[in-house]
Amino acid sequence: MTGGRSVWMLVPAGVDDPARVSGGNVYDREVRDGLRGRGWTVTAVEAADGAVVPTALDTVPDGALALVDGLVAGWAPAVLAAASVRLRVVVLAHMVAAAFPDASSDEETAERRALGCARRVIATSRWTAGVLVQRRLVAHENVTVAVPGASACAASGGGVPDGALICVGVIAPHKGQDVLLAALARLAAVRPAVDWTCTLVGSTSTFPGFAAAIAEDAAAFGGRVMLTGVRTGAELDDAYRRSAVLVAPSRVESAGMAITDALARGIPVIGAAVGGIPDTVASGGALLVAPDDPVAWADALYAWMTDAALRDRLRAEARGARAALPGWDHTVEAVERALAAA
Repeated sequence: MTGGRSVWMLVPAGVDDPARVSGGNVYDREVRDGLRGRGWTVTAVEAADGAVVPTALDTVPDGALALVDGLVAGWAPAVLAAASVRLRVVVLAHMVAAAFPDASSDEETAERRALGCARRVIATSRWTAGVLVQRRLVAHENVTVAVPGASACAASGGGVPDGALICVGVIAPHKGQDVLLAALARLAAVRPAVDWTCTLVGSTSTFPGFAAAIAEDAAAFGGRVMLTGVRTGAELDDAYRRSAVLVAPSRVESAGMAITDALARGIPVIGAAVGGIPDTVASGGALLVAPDDPVAWADALYAWMTDAALRDRLRAEARGARAALPGWDHTVEAVERALAAA
């Protein structure tokens, strides 16, 4: 069956592996399962790298609708372009490659070619969609925005120390954990009386060299900064319950699913004013800070920990923002519209 409500979904290998937690994997799983719940026949095909993409695409029958994760599409754009002659290709763009400061010209070219062969492109934030159109990678009329949904979560009960910080995301240069640690070092030097702890939750295996440097810097704080590795399910819920505020010091960010997860629990956010983060916190509950600026971050953290009125306002806004967050059903509906248009 190749028509109607059937779709072949090409995703990175290990999309269900809890050790490979990422915003992209969570998004892909929610879309896959959500489409199935809405009556679609979804055939998931995993690809580990560019060498596997041709074989993966060969399993998709002629005329079929193929929803391809942007990471997979970028691994083998020429193969995808050739397959697009016989398939109805929709690319799911979690991020814009050119937005990364270390993006190579080859990566940008691969992205342009992969997106150019798609009938529709699904962007995970308005910011991502805007950049794709601005860079002329996609025509405006061919982009659908489907922002990540918020999972149902119990509201944070409070009662934790105001200085209990949590940062959730792969330990990676674009997530900016080095900026956060530099800010905390400045805070410890200039405001030693301020009490705080910081929990870094996320994989250390994706960028091992960077993660090793972060671990070394964290050790200098004498136990105040903890790296937990990946946390999911009840362990992640417990980490949030023990935290007063989420810090998101990203240099590049499409939307920030950890931000949505925090707000879904009524936990305020201190986030970088970059990419799609301002849109994600548009309903309130967040303090935005200049990206890649440890001094500004130290000032923002100090303000949070010493200004009771600021904390009260952000907490009230975060509780109010819970009701305004879209659920994953909203995301899947938007993806479904894009698939129907293709």
